[in-house]
Parts: sequence; structure tokens; C-alpha cells
Amino acid sequence: MTRVRTVLAMRTRQGCAEQFEAEWLSVAEEIRTLDGCLHQDLVRDADDPHNYLIISDWADRERLDAFGRSEHRDRLLRVVRDLRESAQRHTYHVLHSVDSGSGGAR
Repeated sequence: MTRVRTVLAMRTRQGCAEQFEAEWLSVAEEIRTLDGCLHQDLVRDADDPHNYLIISDWADRERLDAFGRSEHRDRLLRVVRDLRESAQRHTYHVLHSVDSGSGGAR
């Protein structure tokens, strides 16, 4: 099975950035315990503090899809839906990863 990565680009509404970050962190703490969830990042655009990427790695597409049908995903959407202006999600197969230092290629 192939590891997958989702990238959700999101723009928050004016005045909602701090609440969005706090809410995301709360939900991410629950999601990280789900079978197949390997890693999650919330990153903010260095030039526009209302633009974010939510990046998550999953062991395989099947477990990502199971998350997509879960109450955790529904809760996350409820939390962020009112705080965002827009969102766009893409899913990718991770083909290669190269770590810095002594980690080498995986």
C-alpha cells in the first residue's frame, strides 16, 4: 500500500485566524490517534496570515477514506466551516521522501 498525503488549502475569514488555529489543534489531537494517521501539519502563509495549509500523511488511501467518513472529519468540518472563506483539497501518493542529514532517502 502507498502512503498518501492530503493538502487542504484554506483561507480564514477576517478576525478568525487565532480561533481557527486553536480549533484545528484541538481536533488534530483527536485525529492523530486514528488508525493510519501518520502526521499532521498546520502551516500559515508567511506573507498572508489568513492563508493556511493543512497537510496530513496517512498510511494508505483506505484509512484516509475511512477518516473521510468519520465523525472526526465531520467535527473538523463543523469547526472550520464558519471560520473559512474558501478551501480546496488534494490527495497525493507519496513516491519518495528525502530527509536532511543522516536520514537519507526513504
